[in-house]
Amino acid sequence: MIPVSRPSGDLEVLHVLAPGYHGGLERVVETMAAHQRARGVHIAAVLSPADAARGHPFISRLESLGIPFTAVVVGSRSYLREYRTLKDLYRTLRPKLVHTHGYHADIVAGAAARALRFPRVSTVHGFLGVPLRNHVYEALQLLTLRKAQAVIAVSRPLAERVARSGVARGKIHCIPNGFVPPRDLRTRDAAREKLGLNARALTVGWVGRLSHEKGPDVMLESLARTTAPWELSMIGEGPENASLRGRAKTLRISDRVRWHGGVEGAGQLLRAFDAFVLSSRTEGTPIALLEAMYAEVPIVAAAVGGVPDVVGPAEALIVPSEQPEAIAQALEQLAASPEAARARTTLARERVLTEFSAERWMASIQNVYDGIKPGAHRKGR
Repeated sequence: MIPVSRPSGDLEVLHVLAPGYHGGLERVVETMAAHQRARGVHIAAVLSPADAARGHPFISRLESLGIPFTAVVVGSRSYLREYRTLKDLYRTLRPKLVHTHGYHADIVAGAAARALRFPRVSTVHGFLGVPLRNHVYEALQLLTLRKAQAVIAVSRPLAERVARSGVARGKIHCIPNGFVPPRDLRTRDAAREKLGLNARALTVGWVGRLSHEKGPDVMLESLARTTAPWELSMIGEGPENASLRGRAKTLRISDRVRWHGGVEGAGQLLRAFDAFVLSSRTEGTPIALLEAMYAEVPIVAAAVGGVPDVVGPAEALIVPSEQPEAIAQALEQLAASPEAARARTTLARERVLTEFSAERWMASIQNVYDGIKPGAHRKGR
């Protein structure tokens, strides 16, 4: 465990998570912490020794933002050691509230907070479903949420699922993720130069973790079915990287796909694209979708999870989940009707700025914190 300078005065909130690839959950936590910094905030990031040794991108991001954190480094499946280490950290920092994110933190960090009677809030960002072991983890997570003082769900479908699992509805708060506009939104030409794209190519962008729930395979299948001359930029890293490249070869579209890997500040580069596709099988409130709305990129989005509460037909082309033919047809429609696409992008930008502002989001989260009764406090020994 490597402690880093904590804020002076009382610590209001300790966020706990086990960060993976620097994706939506990690970005939500760092944004939340950045807005709470003046009130006293600290982040506990649970890392494997390998991640800690090579420098995890989430930790690098916290350092660049000046957010105080502690790296809790434990071996694979060293849950008891992690539990004890977190209890020691709670005793040292004595936060007024512990805020957990993701099933790992909900289960282990939540148990440590409960043992010391620190009040806990959990944000449910989404459920992965596959592989099979995730079903087990998620079942355990839902059980632990019953013991939290409050649960924040980032979409209505997630809130309903949590309620059906037995969590008291009075504890559940549906608060979609907020959006912070990037400081430096690149122009189309500058973004294309940064990504190394052909200045004139008709290019669709895809951003996310290369894993089953995000549907990158659906995106590849869609590209293979288009008749318009679309090229594809895939931004992201993940466990299906190799298999997806193999699939692109099988579909004979390798020459039309550019694999960028993880790109720092990808949200600043979305104007490089003539279209943005969200092909997920499951979602909460996807940050990449909010970024595409702000960048005024024509959007094709699968109607999953909280997506229909973020965009509708006025702002995007909405398609059913896991139907590559529908995405292919939508891309052809965008290519054929650019004026209609531009009209939707204007409405999308207006909506993200009015309905998903960071100020509105953080005020809702603070209301959740304020609603936790002092009697749900701690012994902290």
